Amino acid sequence: MTMKNAGRTSFRGNQPKGTAQLDAWHAGSPSEAALEPELPIIDPHHHLYDSPATGSRYLYPDLLADLACGHNIEATVFVEAYHSMWRARGEEAMRPVGEIEFARGVGAMADSGIYGSCRVAASIVGFADLALGDRVVPVLEAMAEAGGGRLTGIRQQAAYDPGAIGATIKHGAPQHLLLDPGFQKGFAQLARFGLSFDGWLYHTQLDEWAQLAARFPDTTMVLDHVGGVIGVPEYPGYRNAFHEWRTGIEALVAYPNVHIKVGGMGMAVFGFGFERGERPAGSEALVRAWKPYVDVCVDLFGPERCMFESNFPVDKQSCGYTELWNAFKIASAAFSPDERRALFHDTAARVYRIAT
Repeated sequence: MTMKNAGRTSFRGNQPKGTAQLDAWHAGSPSEAALEPELPIIDPHHHLYDSPATGSRYLYPDLLADLACGHNIEATVFVEAYHSMWRARGEEAMRPVGEIEFARGVGAMADSGIYGSCRVAASIVGFADLALGDRVVPVLEAMAEAGGGRLTGIRQQAAYDPGAIGATIKHGAPQHLLLDPGFQKGFAQLARFGLSFDGWLYHTQLDEWAQLAARFPDTTMVLDHVGGVIGVPEYPGYRNAFHEWRTGIEALVAYPNVHIKVGGMGMAVFGFGFERGERPAGSEALVRAWKPYVDVCVDLFGPERCMFESNFPVDKQSCGYTELWNAFKIASAAFSPDERRALFHDTAARVYRIAT
């Protein structure tokens, strides 16, 4: 990782390229054939949004185009992003309910079978501001009703960095959000509603994640994007980032309520530089970069606490959907059939309560 980053001088940020630019970049690159097309997959992390401010759009037709890649994607988990589809009017705290209504509508379209067999948005992870404390209860009630049984979790982005990395985050979090008493008061309500918590943060914050997991052992917690390694030179400790990350991840093993999404490594912040290539990365290049992280997560947590994710379309800034799943299949080739079924399907089905 150190050598990969040695020549980098700038950081594009966590936001994907604009849709037109990204589509043009992918258009000139031939797609691989899907490996092991029969292997059942639940994609536990993708977004659907329309973000005029960033020039980015990824809606159901765009996802359908990626799902037509040859991989056997049986179901997906919709995860909040960009404050997209929030209600334009009404109480501020209630506006995110609009995103749940939107995702449920997409799920209903998918369930019609008209657009294929994949159960898109079979589960929904929405946003609620847990810093509201007890006042978040009516918000969660409204979301549960709007979800029609699909709402299984809440995500509140906690990623924070005081320098150039943090400056690129849209809707950034305050420092030490996970330890804030008001936030934890709201977090305590999740167990009452049977909701899990997804967290996007950086590896420099893993100690705070551990403290939260210790305080709320009855709440299922899902660490997104292997814990968000900062591997770019704008982070002073980037040369030791992998080792810092591994130390933080090892400390989380003691908390059985913690699960890890193995993915998100297509984001620029990891420092692999694929987003700067002449064409999207192929699966072999992805495996060389990603396999050390795959191996650490699976070795420490076991397949029953890990799940592969696409993080699309954000990871599309590095590779195509076909190549991403091919990379995970290659990286896990030495695992047993049961272990692979957990990583690609069963862990996500259990955590997000998707009946198959």
